[in-house]
Amino acid sequence: MQLVVARIGRAHGIKGEVTVEVRTDEPELRLGPGAVLATEPAATGPLTVEAGRVHSGRLLLRFEGVRDRTAAEALRNTLLIAEVDPDELPEEEDEFYDHQLIDLDVVLADGTEIGRITEISHLPSQDLFIVERPDGSEVMIPFVEEIVTEIDLEEQCAVITPPPGLIDESEAVIASSRDEETGEAASEDSASGDAAEAPKGDA
Repeated sequence: MQLVVARIGRAHGIKGEVTVEVRTDEPELRLGPGAVLATEPAATGPLTVEAGRVHSGRLLLRFEGVRDRTAAEALRNTLLIAEVDPDELPEEEDEFYDHQLIDLDVVLADGTEIGRITEISHLPSQDLFIVERPDGSEVMIPFVEEIVTEIDLEEQCAVITPPPGLIDESEAVIASSRDEETGEAASEDSASGDAAEAPKGDA
């Protein structure tokens, strides 16, 4: 099985390094020195990783045969593709490969259907599920245990307990209005209390 593991970004410096947008949970394995990667467009590759390092929170790679900025810039927006055994599993029990999560149904704990995972976005702070809803719209769900409570590969579903507003923006508006009303009521109570207590202080 072929999976996209990164997208090449801008050239970095003058010695052929490039920034990469990582799309795998195991960059040290998929993008480590010696890794041979197919590309899209295919004519650009295959590319062999010669060296890699992290700079200012971004992964930088250098490929064999790419020695200057011009050659590095020519690779911009190229997708890097790794060959992965579909039966291969991550070492940690609570980790998953992207291909295991794509197309899973996303449901609430009561079984209510939310949508289907179409993409995994790997951000520096966390991963996001890009979920297509039945009406064609998309919603982004943080892949954190407080929200994604269960991944059931046998049932092909991800169970979530979203906070108000994550799935339905109207819920966030209602909750916000309720908080404002509560705050206003508290202010009025406080004001009433101050007015009632004032004469006692003056007596």
